[in-house]
Amino acid sequence: MSKPTLIYFDAPVSRGEECRLALHLAGVDFEDRRIPSADWPALKASTPFGSMPLLEIPGRAPLAQTNAILVLVGRRHGLHPQDDFEAARHEAMMAHVEDLRAAVGPTIRMEAEEKRRVRESLVAGFLPQWAEAAERNILAQPFFGGEQLNVVDLKLHMAVRWFLGGKVDHIPADIFAAYPRLMGVHDAVRDHAGVKAWYARA
Repeated sequence: MSKPTLIYFDAPVSRGEECRLALHLAGVDFEDRRIPSADWPALKASTPFGSMPLLEIPGRAPLAQTNAILVLVGRRHGLHPQDDFEAARHEAMMAHVEDLRAAVGPTIRMEAEEKRRVRESLVAGFLPQWAEAAERNILAQPFFGGEQLNVVDLKLHMAVRWFLGGKVDHIPADIFAAYPRLMGVHDAVRDHAGVKAWYARA
C-alpha cells in the first residue's frame, strides 16, 4: 500500500512542520515531500484552497488546511481528545494560533518601514493580548490537556518557537516570556522524546 504524503515547503517551520511532527509522533510512515519555493506558483492552482500543507492519503482526495490535517491525524492516532467538548476546546486553541499567524504573517511581505511600524503595533497590543488569552485557556500542564501531548500542543509550540529565535524583526524574542503556561507547553513539546527524535534524524 502506498504511503500517505505530506506536502509543504522545504523548511522546518510553521504549519507544515507541525503536521510532520504529528505524523511522526503518530508513528505514521509517510512521504515528506518538500516543495522548493520556486515550484509553488505552478502547483498552487491545483490545490484545494491554494495553500499548503496538503495531506495525500491513497484513495482519497487531497486534504488541505492545517487544523483539518492535525485533527484527522490526532483522531486516528490518539493525539486528539475523544471527548467532544474537550476536542472542541483544543480546536478553539488551534484556531487561536491561526489568528496569530493571520496577524503576523502578512508583515513578512511588507516593505521595511511599514513592517517596522506594523510589527511594533502588534508588540504593543495584539501579541500580548493573544498570549494572555492563550494563557487563560491552558488549564493543565505540562501540555494543554494535561499529561499527554496532543496535536494542539504542536501548534502552540511552533507559534512560540517562531519568535524565540529572535529572527522576526521588531518583535522581541522574549515576547511570550511572561506567560509561564504558554512557555511551559512550548518547552514540554521541545523536550518530548518523540520530538527530539524527529530533529535528531540524520
